Amino acid sequence: MKRILITGAAGFLGSHLCDRFIKEGFYVIAMDNLITGDLKNIEHLFKLENFEFYHHDVSKFVHVPGKLDYILHFASPASPIDYLKIPIQTLKVGALGTHNLLGLAKEKNARILIASTSEIYGDPLVHPQTEEYYGNVNTIGPRGVYDEAKRFQESITMAYHRFHGLDTRIVRIFNTYGPRMRLNDGRVIPAFMGQALRGEDLTVFGDGSQTRSFCYVDDEIEGIYRLLMSDYNLPVNIGNPNEITIKEFAEEIIKLTGTNQKIVYKPLPKDDPMQRQPDISKAREILGWEPEVGREEGMRKTFEFFKKLSKADLLKTEHRDFTLHNKK
Repeated sequence: MKRILITGAAGFLGSHLCDRFIKEGFYVIAMDNLITGDLKNIEHLFKLENFEFYHHDVSKFVHVPGKLDYILHFASPASPIDYLKIPIQTLKVGALGTHNLLGLAKEKNARILIASTSEIYGDPLVHPQTEEYYGNVNTIGPRGVYDEAKRFQESITMAYHRFHGLDTRIVRIFNTYGPRMRLNDGRVIPAFMGQALRGEDLTVFGDGSQTRSFCYVDDEIEGIYRLLMSDYNLPVNIGNPNEITIKEFAEEIIKLTGTNQKIVYKPLPKDDPMQRQPDISKAREILGWEPEVGREEGMRKTFEFFKKLSKADLLKTEHRDFTLHNKK
């Protein structure tokens, strides 16, 4: 039985990856410090003989007994609300955490896949974004703690690949959605759906002309799986190229939820990208992958998940406030 370590395993994508590799017959070792993850996402796996969980921060030394065939590094805050609240931890998991896991992969002679992000492109000057585009990132802006952590993560991964011959993969993940997202994580889809379920007006930042491209989680997981099993070492975009403006998307949410909320507008956060659309030519060519789940179907499944949450979960939802507070 192949053994795989998945970090950030109690998070949104990490938990779906645990499910996928259990289904594929792997022995899954899940690791998470639960700073943004939730054990509810993986508690259904605890009874399985081929699953174990470590409550651990990968920014500290990582030890896993026995052999490892694969490592998936998905430990990191991934939403503005999270990484603005915990900027130091975000930088540490991207730098120290990645260093620790690359070292573990080298020790175990394991293949490692690093979860990067479309945020490495910053507020792009090239559209759609290809893997060859270097990005337009404000290193000292509020979003820089996440963007630069991921850019460093890619650099050190390629250094280990070139200098140590480590078997590495890098996935650049674009906006992904689906069941197990947190309503209070500040990202567009859970924010809109939470507001709709609470009967609030939908908040759009800026004039709503900025674009995003949303990929359903099942498609994202399939792309990640194919990349891990491929022979390609350079970064690959995995996302849905179907682009939509935020204003149009808010209108879709109102129609989907059957509510009559208005759209209200607030100032655009600093360095918020105006366009986000992946060029997935490499994924199509190298992995034979492209998304299959349409936005209407994916949004319906996601809304059904959120509708089942308790009233307490809905009421404790944080609003998308990206203001940085000075802390002593």
